[in-house]
Amino acid sequence: MRSSTSRLGAIALGTAGVLALAGCGATPEDGDSAGPVASDFLPCIVSDSGGYNDHSFNDSGLLGITNAADELGVKFTKIESTSDDDYTPNIDAAISAGCTLVVTIGFRLSDATLEAAKANPDVQFAIVDDGLDKDGDGKPDVPNGKPIVFDTAQASFLAGYAAADTSKTGVVGTFGGMQIPPVTLFMDGFVDGVAYYNEEKGASVKAIGWDKASQTGVFTGGFAAGVDAKTAAQNLLDQNADVLLPVGGPIYQSAGEAIRDRGGDIALIGVDADVYETDPSVKELLLTSVMKGVAAGVHDVVVAASKGEFDNTPFIGTLANDGIGIAPFHDWSSKVKSTLQGDLDAVKAKIVSGELEITSQSTPR
Repeated sequence: MRSSTSRLGAIALGTAGVLALAGCGATPEDGDSAGPVASDFLPCIVSDSGGYNDHSFNDSGLLGITNAADELGVKFTKIESTSDDDYTPNIDAAISAGCTLVVTIGFRLSDATLEAAKANPDVQFAIVDDGLDKDGDGKPDVPNGKPIVFDTAQASFLAGYAAADTSKTGVVGTFGGMQIPPVTLFMDGFVDGVAYYNEEKGASVKAIGWDKASQTGVFTGGFAAGVDAKTAAQNLLDQNADVLLPVGGPIYQSAGEAIRDRGGDIALIGVDADVYETDPSVKELLLTSVMKGVAAGVHDVVVAASKGEFDNTPFIGTLANDGIGIAPFHDWSSKVKSTLQGDLDAVKAKIVSGELEITSQSTPR
């Protein structure tokens, strides 16, 4: 798989010419890509319930398949889920439509994707944020299922370090949408990054909202923006946090509302994409974002499948292969310490070399 060095920081929404679908068992519709149809290869994508307007990993997955279809000159089909109940019927709809590769977006589609892959061995499947490894042997349970996963603890470790260095109150916070491995992986890395900063600098910055040792913390119960997400953010702000990492799609939008209500120099950290680019409505609040190369990963899997090069070897995005990273400081560049970027570069080098190992029970294998 090609490196996503340049593409990781350039995730933007580009879905012109694609018709949206939503709902259980919806009939798929095609999106015409630029150029003639090259073959009978038909890639398809199914979102999780966050939908294709999450400014996050569903949008990034859609961008990946859009770019691949443009490059290949083929059509693709997208189906949007609006609830967890849509996953199985929407995957079934993709198969019934003749999709030769079905890309599913998100950990919560794992069971439905694995069941469909077992029942349809002639169809290829790829899933973002799950290893399809229910038997625990470290390999996908089916030959026609490819995991696209990301060791985001490495990148969120850098974000935790940056948060601790930037905080003026000495308190930073994180909360999640649902307590699932792709979410807690971010949170583990974040609090470890704060702890490492304290060790290196002789500081005592406190990370609240998540306890790695006990695996307990603050969760909203879903990935939708709204009252629950805003309340979670407010509670952390009430404890003097001045940097927030909300993990889970658009819940960051509610955190942004809570920050604006509070006023002052309180920073927001985005996840999955460079949220400064994907959602300018919160750009002035963003210290950085913890990015996954979802668009690049989906793109490369689609292109490989079109060439008959599909396999079930998991793609794992790391700092070493540029499958993950953190975004520039953008509008906050004048507010961070002049030494921070150099410190982060040094920490990243230690992680890449293996001198500094970032661990989590949710680390993808």
